[in-house]
Amino acid sequence: MSAGVTTAPGDGAFSRPQALAFAALAGAATVLGFAPFYLFPLPVATLALLIVLWQRAASRRNAALVGFSFGLGYFLTGVSWVYVSLHDFGAMPALLAGIVTLLFCVYLAFYPAVTGWIYYTLGARSTLVTLMVLPALCALADWLRGWLFTGFPWIALGYAQVPDSPLAGYLPLLGVYGASLATVLTAGLIVTMYTRLSAKSEDETSGAERRKHAWLPALIIVFLWAGGYLLQQLDWTTPEGDPVAVSLLQGNIPQEMKWRDDRIRSTLDTYRSLVAASGARLIVLPETALPLFLHELPRDYLDGLAAHARSNRGDVLTGVPERSGARDYYNSVLSFGTAPTQTYRKSHLVPFGEFVPLKPVFGWFLEVTQIPLLDFARGAETQPPLAVAGQRVAVNICYEDAFGAEIVRQLPQATLLANVSNVAWFGRSVAPQQHLQISQARAIETGRYMLRATNTGMTAIIDQHGKVQKVAPEFTTAMVTGEAQGYAGATPYVRWSNAPIIALSLLLALAGGWLGLREAGKIHDLPMR
Repeated sequence: MSAGVTTAPGDGAFSRPQALAFAALAGAATVLGFAPFYLFPLPVATLALLIVLWQRAASRRNAALVGFSFGLGYFLTGVSWVYVSLHDFGAMPALLAGIVTLLFCVYLAFYPAVTGWIYYTLGARSTLVTLMVLPALCALADWLRGWLFTGFPWIALGYAQVPDSPLAGYLPLLGVYGASLATVLTAGLIVTMYTRLSAKSEDETSGAERRKHAWLPALIIVFLWAGGYLLQQLDWTTPEGDPVAVSLLQGNIPQEMKWRDDRIRSTLDTYRSLVAASGARLIVLPETALPLFLHELPRDYLDGLAAHARSNRGDVLTGVPERSGARDYYNSVLSFGTAPTQTYRKSHLVPFGEFVPLKPVFGWFLEVTQIPLLDFARGAETQPPLAVAGQRVAVNICYEDAFGAEIVRQLPQATLLANVSNVAWFGRSVAPQQHLQISQARAIETGRYMLRATNTGMTAIIDQHGKVQKVAPEFTTAMVTGEAQGYAGATPYVRWSNAPIIALSLLLALAGGWLGLREAGKIHDLPMR
């Protein structure tokens, strides 16, 4: 591919207000690529528009503003359900909840803003920078957002390609951030191809030469997407043992009722009835399904769950808060039944949802919200899978399955993944469907079934290819029953986690940036000795 500096597509340039408006609309439209819409080609188109806007920017500052506008449209549309948690269920005053939600999205929008600033600085109109540096920067930005300040990896670009896009084939190799890189690369190739097809030059020979090479970006797109499709046909893991019958319970307990003293008995009765109706060997209840501390639960209640599980020759997994000592309490999952009782304690807690960071600074948050159990202790980072119902189950609680690098800590020992959640906190928003898509990505990355038991949705059985086999309707009391096949072995992602995509992105960014600057004449060849 020619390394020459390209011009931006089309003639002229957008005014700054036009560019910012287009960027914000493109960011908002990108969210349609994610669940529940699953329009996976759309982010490629909106990112291509963003690249054009960056290339036409008049300065680094304008490029940063374009990126910021894109990010603000993207996150205000994609994660505005934070407001529901703060106001509707956390009792934060509406104005304050709106301000906090806006500030949170402003913070998230700085990632595409910085990306645009760097891209423009290194040479936004350079083919090398567009095809090497920019995809790497976007992948690194997604990864950094998922790590910094405990991380918020929600709607990373790669999730939009899960599960049906050919680019999902790269997840077992490079994880969801690898799909982010491939998505942005595709958008850059489309812009490059269009630029070459529409090339105009006073030197007709030069223009004709660029148009002649327009087929090369198209060929790379074909290879990139065909490669992902072929990777999807590979079996990275192998079945282990016989399938196990599972029941995933959805109690549909309204969040505003969940912790009320006068509703505790009815909640316990709901889950006891659902358990009693299941003949499955593995029964999974949601996060904090039993709204009492473990030591407060009636002994006969737990004995009844265990007895029913033993009658099925299996086990029950249930979410329940658990005290340890006088001060510490944990968001836990415990097993009862044929196997000895085992415990998983949540390790990755939600800031301002399960703990308040920097209390001298953010202590006011405790005064303006009514969120129960807002000071959980952290479980150990590495915990063994739970050996239940003839399987080794890697349990993760709610938000934890957004962190692929943490899920693989229990692999390859685990044969199944299980996520227990209470996303009633987000009301009737897109958050539960987005969370389902995140679980689909974890299944593809690890080559294992993911079992999801939630309070209000989306309760589902997901196979090792990320396909939803069965799912319960939201906001209904339901039981999803089916079979789950255990798997053994390790995908490359399980073996090396995010290290390969971080290394690849850094290599592309550094090499492409150096070549782009040299191409622009800003640095010179080193003398040979």
